[in-house]
Amino acid sequence: MATSMLEYTKLILEKVSFDRRLFEKELKKAIRYLIEPELRELEQWCMERFGLQYQLVRA
Repeated sequence: MATSMLEYTKLILEKVSFDRRLFEKELKKAIRYLIEPELRELEQWCMERFGLQYQLVRA
């Protein structure tokens, strides 16, 4: 089964979450490639998963 770009992005963000700089870089890449509904879902997921860890990360 093929993995959606959104799911792939979530996987990558999980893997780089130890490094703020890498996390921000990958988040910015995702914003360029995802469509609007996926971006809203990613934003919600990021807030739930990383909201406390990366409150000030700006994409």
